[in-house]
Amino acid sequence: MFTWPIRVYYEDTDAGGVVFYANYLKFFERARTEMLRALGHEQDALIADYGVIFVVRSVQVDYLKPARFNELLTASARVIEAKKASLVFAQEITRGDDVLCKGIIRIACLDAGTMTPKAIPQHLLEPLKHEH
Repeated sequence: MFTWPIRVYYEDTDAGGVVFYANYLKFFERARTEMLRALGHEQDALIADYGVIFVVRSVQVDYLKPARFNELLTASARVIEAKKASLVFAQEITRGDDVLCKGIIRIACLDAGTMTPKAIPQHLLEPLKHEH
């Protein structure tokens, strides 16, 4: 499981002082992007070199406990399904041992020019398959 630290900034919170619900999706995105980076792949290079982009196809999120301004959280990402042109991630936002938010995010790989499904480059897909 890949993890990435997330600090809650004032801009992440709502009028009640807790993290605005949509910002958890941003935290999930950061973890997935940093996971790709840790595997040696930058998303802009994937577009330039292979003509592929990753897009969110669907999201299922459960909000369990609130996070607040200035807390240090951890965002995790784990591939639970890897297919030819899609990935499914199980993700969590935690504060210590407390799980604050859980999500299942389905990602599609598309041709950057036509926006139609395209196979994930094999050298990227193989390490991701071993994540689950």
